[in-house]
Amino acid sequence: MPTARLTDRAVLRIAGADARDFLQGQVTNDVAALAPGRPLWAGLLSAQGKPLFDMILVDGGDGAVLVDVLAARAEALAKRLTMFKLRRAVTIAPASDLAVFAAWGGARGDEPADPQLATLGHRWVATDATTDASVADYARHRRALGVADSADLLTDRMLWLEANAVELNGVSFTKGCYVGQENTARMHHRDKLRRRLLPVTVAGVPDEATVTAAGVAVGELREPIVDGCGIAYLKVDAAAVPLAAGGAMVTVDWPEWLPHL
Repeated sequence: MPTARLTDRAVLRIAGADARDFLQGQVTNDVAALAPGRPLWAGLLSAQGKPLFDMILVDGGDGAVLVDVLAARAEALAKRLTMFKLRRAVTIAPASDLAVFAAWGGARGDEPADPQLATLGHRWVATDATTDASVADYARHRRALGVADSADLLTDRMLWLEANAVELNGVSFTKGCYVGQENTARMHHRDKLRRRLLPVTVAGVPDEATVTAAGVAVGELREPIVDGCGIAYLKVDAAAVPLAAGGAMVTVDWPEWLPHL
């Protein structure tokens, strides 16, 4: 099965007697459920319920938590967490000895399944592993399944639930309080989401990121389009109508794991 070192990711180590209790009050998922072989996908939100960071939490042993985060955002995440730890017994530091790996296309019983979607394959943190694939190979696999990546999030501009956090196991509605919980819970229980990150096929080369329907803006393309596949932040009710991004035609590929809501 293809295995890649995800060189666009970095690892932080959060340790200390208060590490897990501290994280429990910061992120969207239930840190109490974190265990060896059971990673969690989670977001760190603004008070309005908008994602500032997303991450995969990994059991680091001895109460520590390893944080798999987009490398370009790792330093900012460490600074934000440090700002809120106050006098708690918590240390936050880069784990430069560790890297993030992913394998897909088969069963690998010695590594945990990706916490977002089982068909993504396996994802783990280690000092080293034998690889035969690239970050680009993994990105193609992920896009084919319609799963957005950290770079697709509109930082502090969209709601966490619009990143398909419910369907991809990125939020707990039974844990204690965390920053942004009130708005997140209200959107889940009362309101239908009007926008989502959705996979798209793009025919042609888009000369702009804005996605339109009959000339009216309904969303925007996110990460670069590769092999005609990408992710767009779109109005849900526009998913079934003809779309364009400049001179390119855009079609939504509604994924099987996402119910038609």
